[in-house]
Amino acid sequence: MKNSEILELSTEELSGRLSEEKSTLTKLKFAHAVSAIENPTRITKVRKDIARLNTELTKRKAASASEQN
Repeated sequence: MKNSEILELSTEELSGRLSEEKSTLTKLKFAHAVSAIENPTRITKVRKDIARLNTELTKRKAASASEQN
């Protein structure tokens, strides 16, 4: 997922997408622990997507907090 795609999402969509990515990461980790998955770099990509989503959510929360003050 690219940053431009993340910026287009609403805050609710970001939260939903974040929970989806976290569950995907959990499933990938379990699958990789049981037997080697075909593309182990996918785990890294999902982790980075989670970090991007968290960063954007934090940025939006900080912006809304500064607007209220």
